[in-house]
Amino acid sequence: MTVGEKQTGAGNPPEVLDGPFSTRQLLRIDEALRLADQGTGLVFSVFVGGLDEPVRQHAERLHRQLAEPDRSVLIAVSPNQRQLEIVTGRHARKRIPDTYARLAALSMVAAFGGGDLAGGIINGLDQLASHAGQG
Repeated sequence: MTVGEKQTGAGNPPEVLDGPFSTRQLLRIDEALRLADQGTGLVFSVFVGGLDEPVRQHAERLHRQLAEPDRSVLIAVSPNQRQLEIVTGRHARKRIPDTYARLAALSMVAAFGGGDLAGGIINGLDQLASHAGQG
């Protein structure tokens, strides 16, 4: 469920889910996802929450559950565990090799270390999309 999806009744404001982001930050992340999708033809997703051990395998399971895993890029972030995984599908990996995903991850980690979770995700999405180019 996303913010605003569930209505509490006619005329009532949507329920806001608890989480690390303000409404403004969620809107900025949503816009970054939309621009990345439109600009590349790939499908970008972000997961923020706890990841089971081993973390990489959990992120890969989440990625496989996406609608188009071959064309998808998943950024999985677990702030409490201090973990970040970027998973690319078969087609997406041709356009975003692991080397470039690692560079985006380093940039994101630097922002996270400075306390900017939303900004790190947005910058990471931009870097990944820029490298992937138009599809």
